[in-house]
Amino acid sequence: MAKQDYYEILGISKSASKAEIKKAYRKMAIKYHPDKNPDDKDAEEKFKLAAEAYEVLSDDNKKARYDQYGHAAFEGGHGGFGGGGMNMDDIFSQFGDIFGGAFGGGFGGFGGGGHRQARVKGSNLRIRVKLTLEDIAKGVEKKVKVRRKVQAEGVTYKTCSTCNGSGQQMRVTNTILGRMQTATTCSTCHGAGEMLDKKPSGADAQGMIVKEETVSINIPEGVTEGVQLKVGGKGNEAPGKNSIPGDLLVLIEEIPHENLKREGSNIHYDLYINFSEAVLGVSKEVETVTGKVKIKIEPGTQSGKILRLKGKGLPSIERYGHGDFLIHINVWTPQELTKDQRKFFEEMQEDENFSPNPQKSDKSFFEKVKDMFS
Repeated sequence: MAKQDYYEILGISKSASKAEIKKAYRKMAIKYHPDKNPDDKDAEEKFKLAAEAYEVLSDDNKKARYDQYGHAAFEGGHGGFGGGGMNMDDIFSQFGDIFGGAFGGGFGGFGGGGHRQARVKGSNLRIRVKLTLEDIAKGVEKKVKVRRKVQAEGVTYKTCSTCNGSGQQMRVTNTILGRMQTATTCSTCHGAGEMLDKKPSGADAQGMIVKEETVSINIPEGVTEGVQLKVGGKGNEAPGKNSIPGDLLVLIEEIPHENLKREGSNIHYDLYINFSEAVLGVSKEVETVTGKVKIKIEPGTQSGKILRLKGKGLPSIERYGHGDFLIHINVWTPQELTKDQRKFFEEMQEDENFSPNPQKSDKSFFEKVKDMFS
């Protein structure tokens, strides 16, 4: 089933400013917050969708990719956001600024009232994956080795002695208006409510070790240079029993093809034929990104003619079909001639069959270029 448009979810237009995007999200977050709608699965789903939409549209780079490619820009391995569905801990940990301003402490975390204890999220990892045009044409599964931080086996954590597990420290200050009580993030556990208890041998000061892991990445067909895919939960872990791992961000790099040139979903190929083949016509076998095809070049073909093989280009990342394979015919002029060959062409200089005689139906170079982009 097709995913709902992010702009429709938040009820805004594509020209909405960052402030308007944030305002729309705050409004929906308040309306569908789980503490305000207990045991309401529909409200919970709308709450998650709103957070997913805001996560993309509030980030300039992600918004630009979404505007160009739609949901397909974030596919690969684990879907568009956090594996095809928002996790409540992801929402509360990533959008604390929104909830702090929107709820002012009036709502708690998912499934409970009062202040919600923060959950520490591990840092993201970034890697580059190089793809050939053949990989891009068919989609591919890549297995990569990633060195990521994980909690050491046998590590244990205990309740933070500074905040007693709340993740916050309360401070009382005297002002001209009276005594004011404010809550700040715990300086010891940084809001996690936990601290290291037992550290195994070989672990760092936070109970973490570096482990190499093979991660499988499903790359959809039609991706382009610079697209960033996300594999949820395959970044670094964070210390603490209630922590959540970061994500693995995969930047796509395209390996230039030796003979083919990409233009969006279209592929361009320069085919050189000799003078005799142009005059008499010939059949040629051409290698495309999906296999070999046989083409027929008609007698009298002019240099610069473009043959269009519809649907033989690359698939669209937005699933709008395939581009075309454009063959540019180049007639190779011999640079060295034998005595007999030179004599033949000298005799043909005055022959009317060898005199240029373009027809109105023959398109100019600029018309051909215009057709390519139409």
